[in-house]
Amino acid sequence: MIKTFRGLLADGQQERIRLEHIDGKTGYRIKKFELMTNTPGLSNYESIVKVFSIKQTVIDGIVNFSEQTLLAAGVIKDTDSPAVTTTSLVTFDSVVFNQDIFVTHKDVDVGIACNYYLELEQISLDEMEATTVILKNFRNTNTVV
Repeated sequence: MIKTFRGLLADGQQERIRLEHIDGKTGYRIKKFELMTNTPGLSNYESIVKVFSIKQTVIDGIVNFSEQTLLAAGVIKDTDSPAVTTTSLVTFDSVVFNQDIFVTHKDVDVGIACNYYLELEQISLDEMEATTVILKNFRNTNTVV
């Protein structure tokens, strides 16, 4: 089963996507991740949207693939000389999670809003898989960096 989520995030905003189930036996993985600015045609913007397995205390434009709680990252950029729009998206689709996820947005240029679209594949987890995913999330939540 595929669940879809979409939203518009202002610059510096974070949105929580509620996924938790009582028994933890429902897992998810990202199948599709897309971005679109809310002002197509406006030049000189650079939006960075990231998906995390834990709530972020700082919303920034830095992408670090070593961050174990990062599930996806994308950038959409436009320049006016010459007028070119580029998009780069990366999803770590082998990562399974069963907790809420968090989507952040930072425009490092002019501060405009950005749309996101997520498709999550719903997966049934057995007792051992559910425990493993919960423990991994707990470990990542309590890691001091």
